Amino acid sequence: MPILAVEQHPVAIDVRFDDAAIHVVLADGREISAPLEWFPRLRDALPDQRRHWRLIGRGEGIHWPDVDEDISISGLLGHPS
Repeated sequence: MPILAVEQHPVAIDVRFDDAAIHVVLADGREISAPLEWFPRLRDALPDQRRHWRLIGRGEGIHWPDVDEDISISGLLGHPS
């Protein structure tokens, strides 16, 4: 019997930072990380500015209003938007 696979778009549920990277927790349990060097606005932001984020597109992206930065989850995963 064939199994129908339903493709789901990865969505974020949480974000955290360390000194060198951004870490994004996905709804499916994965955690992805990227160097802060890839995101100069976040790299140069104050810790309070980094902590002030919100999910956009039901978790398909993340927005930091204090530094006007948006990151798509598909972009972090290397998928075309």
